[in-house]
Amino acid sequence: MQGKLNYNDFTGNTTQLNLQFEYSDVMKQGIIDGFPVRRYHYSTMALPQVVIIGRPNVGKSSIFNWLAGRRLAIVDDVAGVTRDRMTHLLRHNDRFFELVDTGGIGINDVDDLSDEIEDQIQLAMDSADVILFVVDTREGLLPLDQEVAQRLRYIDKPIICVANKTDESDMDPDADEFYRLGRGKLVRVSAMQNRNKELLLDMIAERVPHLSEEELMEEDIEPGEMKIALVGRRNVGKSTFINTLTEAERMIVSEVAGTTRDSVDVRFELDGKSFVAIDTPGLRKRKSVRTDIEFYSTHRAQRSIRRADVVLMFFDASQRVSQVDKQLVKYIEENYKPCIFVVNKWDLMVDHMPTERWANYLRDTFQTMWHVPIAFITGETGKNMKALLNHAQMLYKQTQMRVGTGELNRLIRDAMRRHAPPIFKNRRPKVYYCSQVSTQPPTIVMKVNNPKAFAPDYRRYLLGVLRDQLDFGEVPIKLYLHKRESTDERDEIGTIG
Repeated sequence: MQGKLNYNDFTGNTTQLNLQFEYSDVMKQGIIDGFPVRRYHYSTMALPQVVIIGRPNVGKSSIFNWLAGRRLAIVDDVAGVTRDRMTHLLRHNDRFFELVDTGGIGINDVDDLSDEIEDQIQLAMDSADVILFVVDTREGLLPLDQEVAQRLRYIDKPIICVANKTDESDMDPDADEFYRLGRGKLVRVSAMQNRNKELLLDMIAERVPHLSEEELMEEDIEPGEMKIALVGRRNVGKSTFINTLTEAERMIVSEVAGTTRDSVDVRFELDGKSFVAIDTPGLRKRKSVRTDIEFYSTHRAQRSIRRADVVLMFFDASQRVSQVDKQLVKYIEENYKPCIFVVNKWDLMVDHMPTERWANYLRDTFQTMWHVPIAFITGETGKNMKALLNHAQMLYKQTQMRVGTGELNRLIRDAMRRHAPPIFKNRRPKVYYCSQVSTQPPTIVMKVNNPKAFAPDYRRYLLGVLRDQLDFGEVPIKLYLHKRESTDERDEIGTIG
C-alpha cells in the first residue's frame, strides 16, 4: 500500500504524507481494518524466563546444558535465528519456561568484569521471571560473588542460589557460607555428577508464573499500555519524533524517569489509548584499540529494545545502511521484538528514487526480516507519527494473539500434505501435534519423532505457513521442535505421505 495519506494531526490540522507500508499477504486481507477475534484470543502471558547469572567460571553453561538435557553450545533448536545468548524451552511439572544462558558474559578480562556483570544484572532485571544465581562450592565465596549479590539486592524477583560443583553430600557444609549472601534459597547441585537436578527443577517450577492452556484460552485481555523504543544511529530523526510527541497539545500525560539511568520515557495518549515512548540516544561508530568498530551508547539502546513492546528502527533515506544499523537490527531479531523499519527524511529522496528501490535494498540487506513492515515518511514537520503508532499498535496486538491447538494442528497437517518433509535416514519426519505455549512473541512447540530430521529450509517453510495463515504474520514467531516423550501417545496430525 503506498501513495498519499491524509489524516488529522494532533492539533486539528490535516497534513499529507508520502507513506508506504509493505504488508504480508495476511495483512492485505482486511486485517488492518480490524482484528478478527473468532479464532483468536489476546493473552498477556508471555513465556516465563529463567535467567542464569553469576561470576565467570562458576559453571553457568554447564548448568544450562545439564538442565536442558543436552549440549547446546553449537546447535540451537529455535528456528531461524543464531544468537549469542542461548535459550532452551523446558517443561517440568506441566509448566513451560525458557532457560536463558547469558552466553559471552563474564569474559576473563579483569578490566571488563564490572561491565559484564552489570549487563547480566540488567538483563535479569529486564527479562527474568526467576533468577538462578550460580556460585562455586569448590572455590568458595569470593568478593565477586558478593558484588553480584549486592546488585541483586534491588531486584524484586524470585532468586535461587545454585551452589554448583557440590559433587557429593560431604561437600554440603562447604556451601553453607553462601547463606551469607542472603540472595535466594540455597540449593546444592553438581552438573558434572548429575546431583539434585530434579530438586532444582522443582524449585524453578514452583516460582515461574503459570496458567494452564485452558486458562490462557479463556483469558481474553485487550493489550495494555504499549512501550515503543525509537532506535537508530544519530541524526535519523528520532528527536524530531519525540519532540512532536512532547509538543503536541492534549497528548502529554507526564514525563517520567525511565527504568534505566540513561533513558527518558514519554507517556502520552492517542485516541484514548496510552503509550510510552522510550527515548534512546543515537549511536555512532568510533575507533577502538581493541576492535575496528565499537558503539557509543550501545548498552542504552539494547536496554531500550529489551524493554520495548514494539521497536521503531529509523533509517536515513539519504544514507546507506551502516554497520550500526545492522548491529541494531540483529539485536532486535535476537530478542524477538516486533519492529517497523522507518525510512525517514523521504522528502529528500522522493524525486530521485522510487520507494520500491529502497524497500528492496532493506529486504536484501536484512534477509531474515521479511516479515517487518516498512514505512516511508516525510518527517520534516514531525506530523507523521499517528499512522506509525497505529501500525505499531497492530503489531503489539499480534504479539498477544493466541490460537487454539486444534487450529494449529489443522494448519500443519494441511501444510505437510501439500509439501511433505524429505525422507531422513530412510524415515519420514513426523509431526505428532503442536500447540502455542505463550505469547509476546507467539511461541509454538511441535512434538516430532526426530527434530534433526527437519532441515532448516523445511522449518522455514512451516514458519512461512504460520505467517500466511495466522493473524500474527508481521511479528517474530518462535518455533520449537521437540522430540515426543515415550510416554506421550498423542498423534493429532496423523500419517502424512
